[in-house]
Amino acid sequence: MAGKAKIWSRGIVLFLILFLAFQASAANVAPTLEVVVTECSDGADNDGDGKIDYPTDTGCSAFSDDDETDPPSTPPAGGGGGGGGGGYAPVQTVVNFRGRAYPKSTVTILKDAQVAATTVALSDASFQVSLSSLTGGNYIFSVYGEDNKGNRSSLLTFPISVTAGATNNISGIFLMPTINVDKSEVKRGDDIAIFGQTSPDSEITIGVASDEEVFVKTKAAKDGVYLYNFDTSSLTREQHFTRSKSAWGGEVSSFSKSVSFVVGTKNIAKATSVSKKGDLNNDNRVNIVDFSIVAYWYKRSSPPPSADLSGDGKVDLIDFSIMAFYFTG
Repeated sequence: MAGKAKIWSRGIVLFLILFLAFQASAANVAPTLEVVVTECSDGADNDGDGKIDYPTDTGCSAFSDDDETDPPSTPPAGGGGGGGGGGYAPVQTVVNFRGRAYPKSTVTILKDAQVAATTVALSDASFQVSLSSLTGGNYIFSVYGEDNKGNRSSLLTFPISVTAGATNNISGIFLMPTINVDKSEVKRGDDIAIFGQTSPDSEITIGVASDEEVFVKTKAAKDGVYLYNFDTSSLTREQHFTRSKSAWGGEVSSFSKSVSFVVGTKNIAKATSVSKKGDLNNDNRVNIVDFSIVAYWYKRSSPPPSADLSGDGKVDLIDFSIMAFYFTG
């Protein structure tokens, strides 16, 4: 029975990774990868001494050393004692993430569907976070942000081949806007408010799906918040969907997730969604992504209330037991 459960769990992980990879291929904007290789790890004889890279070349103190030149030799002054052997400098593999989210928003990095790091974006929406202690190889990284209303972006996902012993810079990350509406049903001819958050002063393109998708533009404020009151006179009485994307400084984000609303005969305010217990990323499911978020806060100080499911001020096995009870897959 335990063996079947393990196979089932691995199947969930594999499905999630394949799903995230598909999302990456569907995105119209992909981050760029720059691999910074030093002289002591580039496979070349930079100083012409017939020796290549650390530890063969005595001019290299580590793989991260960017000067392969041998130091000048000085004759020993007298008969001193023998020197100790040089220590081994471990290879450091670093991945740096740089991009734009929303001002003062929480940005989360997932590595192979597991939470690897979180950071807070600056007031201009830029963020930078680094991962170290990695081995070289292929990874699927995902990034998402949470705006000032608690709305989360879709996952921006991309497969990356990490080079060992080098600094891998992933830049050009531009999170899609968050999006929501103020009504679940709007009376035909009345306005529906479409709003969210993105990078400050961005140009927002909003699409409303009807027989043909209608596009309108607006501008985000200094705090990244945008709002557009859409006139529904041209829409038929049925369900519609809206989405948005952002443009800033020559960069264009992917489209956000789609949010639905109904054009009908009356106005009904959209109810504030109440997440399922254990649904930390607000996707109406409790699955391995939520487990990874809770795992990140395991035995860490000051966990957020969403991760502290038992409400005792800490994340421990009790919280995992609660999450297992609500698990949906």
